[in-house]
Amino acid sequence: MNFPELSDITPAKVAALRERIARLGVDLRLIDEQFTRGGGKGGQKINKTSNAVLLRYPALGLVVRCQRERKRSLNRFLALRELVDEIEARISPETSERLAEIERIRRRKAKKRGGRSAGGHEA
Repeated sequence: MNFPELSDITPAKVAALRERIARLGVDLRLIDEQFTRGGGKGGQKINKTSNAVLLRYPALGLVVRCQRERKRSLNRFLALRELVDEIEARISPETSERLAEIERIRRRKAKKRGGRSAGGHEA
């Protein structure tokens, strides 16, 4: 896979993704990229063009599909970023921002639950 065309993405986001890829040692040549027709909302543009992106990373058995945007270039970038998130979660969970965010949400929910009594009634 070549690094996607990135005319629609800010240079700072591209640089951050490139840095993460280099830090994790991800070989972009191992990523299999496929474009498929989308479905759902979006009308003709979605139904007639192959802008949904499917990325496979066989080294870890990961598959990511992205069809959030109408533009193929944005979907390529988003899919690659999501794939890098998954790789980081597997290879280096202690540095994964995604896992850290999940942990913050889990703690916040536990804190909310802990403030109430178990029976649901105040004594």
